[in-house]
Amino acid sequence: MEKLHVVIIGAGMGGLTAALALLQAGFSVEIHERAPVLAPMGAGVSLWSNGVKVLKRLGLGEGIAAIGGSMNDMCYMSKGGEALTHFSLQPLVAAVGQRPYPVARTDLQRLLLDAVGPARVKLGSCCVSVEQDERSATAVFSDGRRASGDLVLAADGTHSIIRSAVLGAPVERRYVGYVNFNGLVDASPELAPPDTWITFVGDHQRASLMPVGGGRLYFFFDVPLPRGQEPIHPDVRDELAHHFQGWAEPVQRLIRRFDPERVARLEIFDIDPLPSLVRGRVALLGDAAHSTAPDLGQGGCQAMEDAWVLANVLLTTELGVADALVRYEAQRRERTADIILRARKRSDVTHGLEPDKTLDWYAELAREDGTSIMRALASTINGGPMR
Repeated sequence: MEKLHVVIIGAGMGGLTAALALLQAGFSVEIHERAPVLAPMGAGVSLWSNGVKVLKRLGLGEGIAAIGGSMNDMCYMSKGGEALTHFSLQPLVAAVGQRPYPVARTDLQRLLLDAVGPARVKLGSCCVSVEQDERSATAVFSDGRRASGDLVLAADGTHSIIRSAVLGAPVERRYVGYVNFNGLVDASPELAPPDTWITFVGDHQRASLMPVGGGRLYFFFDVPLPRGQEPIHPDVRDELAHHFQGWAEPVQRLIRRFDPERVARLEIFDIDPLPSLVRGRVALLGDAAHSTAPDLGQGGCQAMEDAWVLANVLLTTELGVADALVRYEAQRRERTADIILRARKRSDVTHGLEPDKTLDWYAELAREDGTSIMRALASTINGGPMR
């Protein structure tokens, strides 16, 4: 296809990865971000091997290895500190051909932004609608500005404005049923081994620590709570101390050590699988297309897969932009719908939607040698375009 100009709405992981893939395919891009400054939501990303493969194909292999954590083992513990299972991830790496790299979101965004070129991102650009005809698509901004290209790519996140334009109706986000608290803390063997993802489980809750670059751990806590419930304490440290009272000493140390001013408290939502990801010359990507619970750790990876597939269909089709976007949808809709529904199912089990199933899961973990967990991870990783 001739050289295209692509207007990208959103400068998160998905938008920046797409921009880089499109630039490397020989197209031109402009990126519009509604925020006045780039401030990633959430502290860390469990970047599994399929996402890493996309970044390596885009020339960022050394960069992601430098900022990613060395995660060699996985461990589940009971809330009291009893080891349920602990195993090496090397068989998973052998099965998929690439190690994972958990990473701080800020580091990943900086890596992508430097590769794309910060000058291509126009901050403070709030897209309020899109228009299109047979020749072009146009993003319309709140201040009256307009940006036209051969296509508009909506990477504007879970609260996407453009999604309703593509579908012809608004989409309600669905509360998954729990609140996630997350942040970064200095690594310490008193909290977790330096190369191990460790998760404490009990009472339908989780407390987890994962190594990222820079001598830090990405941590998160999950607590099932009613939607919209106000925190029981104004200080997040006190709130988590209440919810995790009596849990193992590493969990208590983590609560004492993190900076409460740098902990995000997020109600977790997903969306039902969408019937369409494109309309004419407008396409959805990342959370705008398939916002998912984080329970499979695939949100960022799926956005990166989207970017790779999109660039390739635009590069290889000769039948025009609209045809290429239909091919993009055909490759991505079923894959991402499966991720949404499996993450939702995993969340229900983890967070006690049916308490007996959660108790059964705890018992399974105590019998687990890692084989079934890694088999499921490998199936997810190898189910996309980066086999």
